[in-house]
Amino acid sequence: MVNVFENLKLLKLDMKDKGWVIDSFYFRYKQQNYIVLVKLFEKEEKVPEYALLKLEFLKENDFSDMLAVYANSVKLYTDTKTIREYFGIEYSSNLGDVLFQFSQTLARFIPTEVSEKKNEDQKEAMCFSLSQSDSEDPRKKYCFSVRRNPLKGNGELGKRSPFNDNKTRLYRPSLYERLGSDTNLSFRYSMNPDDEETDEGIIAKWTKNKIE
Repeated sequence: MVNVFENLKLLKLDMKDKGWVIDSFYFRYKQQNYIVLVKLFEKEEKVPEYALLKLEFLKENDFSDMLAVYANSVKLYTDTKTIREYFGIEYSSNLGDVLFQFSQTLARFIPTEVSEKKNEDQKEAMCFSLSQSDSEDPRKKYCFSVRRNPLKGNGELGKRSPFNDNKTRLYRPSLYERLGSDTNLSFRYSMNPDDEETDEGIIAKWTKNKIE
C-alpha cells in the first residue's frame, strides 16, 4: 500500500506537541474550495482500527454541506460511492485511477505542521466544531472574562477543556499568551459582541477578583 497521506502522521505529531486538538487547511478540487478540519480523537470516541485522525470536509460556501471521515496515511475510511457523490466524481471504467488521483491531489494540500495563521472562515469552521465537542453555542466567540475551575472530587484542580483552550488560541491569542499557562483557568464567551472585553479589562477583573 502507498502511504499517500503520509503528511497526516507528521501533522498529528505536531498537533499533539503544540496542544492542538483541531487544525484546518484549504483543499481545492474540481473548481470547489473546501475547508478541511483535522481532529484528534475525543475520549470514548469509537474509531476504526489503525485510524490516525478524523477529517471533516466543509464546502467553503456552505458549512452545512459536510463529509466526516476517519483517515490514516494510506486511506480514507469511507466507501467509493460516498467519495464520488460528495466530490462530484463521475463514474468511469477507470474509477480506481481517478480515485487515486483524487487522493494524490488531497495529499498535496495536507500540511505537516500546524499553522496558527487562520482566516475568519477557518476560525468559524473550527469554532463550530469545537463548540459541538464542548456543548457550547458556536455563536459564543466574544471573550469577556476568565474563571477558575472548581476542584474535582479527588481534590485535584479542574482544568479547562482542550476545546476551550484551542478556541481561545484562535480568537484571543494575545490573551492566551498572558493567561494560558494557568490550565486551571477557563475563558468565558458571549454571543454579544458588546460584551467583549480587552485583554487588559479581563486581566484587571481577574486580578481584582483574586484580591477580593
